[in-house]
Amino acid sequence: FPKLKTHSGTKKRWRALSNGKFKRAHAAHAHLNVARDQGVRTHSARRHIPGAQTPTLKKLMPYA
Repeated sequence: FPKLKTHSGTKKRWRALSNGKFKRAHAAHAHLNVARDQGVRTHSARRHIPGAQTPTLKKLMPYA
């Protein structure tokens, strides 16, 4: 039985929680954010995903 490879893009963008769900960070934090202060608090929190994406993420991250 061969080892399964974890998708490297998924590994960088998602974190697995202990209850089997996944979370990710919000977008638009890389650059051009010096003058943008509205909505910073809402984008600082992690975002949990809907349950429909969980089977796909489990395939991409088999050991998470």
